[in-house]
Amino acid sequence: MLETELTRLTGVRHPVVQTGMGWVAGPRLVSATANAGGLGIIASATMTLEELDHAITETRRRTENPFGVNLRSDASDATDRVDLLIRHGVKVASFALAPKKDLITKLKDHSIVVMPSIGAVRHAEKVAAWGVDAVVVQGGEGGGHTGAVATTLLLPSVVDAVDIPVVAAGGFYDGRGLAAALAYGAAGIAMGTRFLLTSDSPVPEEVKRLYLAGGLDGTVVTTKVDGMPHRVLRTDLVNQLERSGRFRSLLGALANARKFKALTGMSLRTMIGDGLRMKHGRELSWSQVIMAANTPMLLRSGLVQGNTDAGVLAAGQVVGVLSDLPSCEELITGIVAQATAVIDGLAGGRRWHNSGVADASP
Repeated sequence: MLETELTRLTGVRHPVVQTGMGWVAGPRLVSATANAGGLGIIASATMTLEELDHAITETRRRTENPFGVNLRSDASDATDRVDLLIRHGVKVASFALAPKKDLITKLKDHSIVVMPSIGAVRHAEKVAAWGVDAVVVQGGEGGGHTGAVATTLLLPSVVDAVDIPVVAAGGFYDGRGLAAALAYGAAGIAMGTRFLLTSDSPVPEEVKRLYLAGGLDGTVVTTKVDGMPHRVLRTDLVNQLERSGRFRSLLGALANARKFKALTGMSLRTMIGDGLRMKHGRELSWSQVIMAANTPMLLRSGLVQGNTDAGVLAAGQVVGVLSDLPSCEELITGIVAQATAVIDGLAGGRRWHNSGVADASP
């Protein structure tokens, strides 16, 4: 075991977090992570309130260990979702965007750990001043929406700037990475792609094989999915999106908005309201807001339906070095064991390989 500020704060055994990936991080993956001693996070942005209620109940049925839920602070029903977490006694609330002060206060008043994800030092300083308990800092290597600064630069900068636990994300997949993150001052690591590529992940096997094959030509950061930088596998569809003009992209986004409305049962008024909040909170143009409708449906096509010709596949750069599908138990225990061995072996000057084998001391 590696006890850190993260394990003490959340009550998990190991300082390893499975991120809230839309369409992927449901009861099956989250409970497997929790049972292995890590912190699993349910992704609620692609769920209705009723579906989230069911997901929390099902996860609780599968595990007695702590887990969390990822929320969208700009959602029209964010307060209702917070009330749901309070009612179920969920341990951690994570946010993809900075949560509002009143939401932070309400969650903390009910002993729920608040842990937003951030991508810049100033964002970490802002939410720390608002009273969050910890932050997840994602460097540019991560999948999905990402920034341009590498984790190796962003992480120590955030650690130096705030006095709360910092969890490192972007580019992590093994025990050497966990040891390095702890050396930088982090309280643990968070991983998305690595957990997506486990035997406990609900992603179709043929899609997992595509990831393990190197994702065709690797990953690319594109703004053509939803108008914001988004790291995905470089598929034929992504290449087509990259070549498409703005008008064609907007038409596709509008079509996907209608599909998402039908799938979730959201009213047009709710969708417009969410769009207004998104526009104000992120300072986006209306074109970008409309484009954002692409994300849920394109990810669903690829990650749920396995239709890679009509969907996108979010992926971190680590996808290029992964070659297996361990269970969450095998993954987490292996990472912690290797990290412990690496830390113990540093004084002896040993050099560690991904196989877990160390060179002899000089």
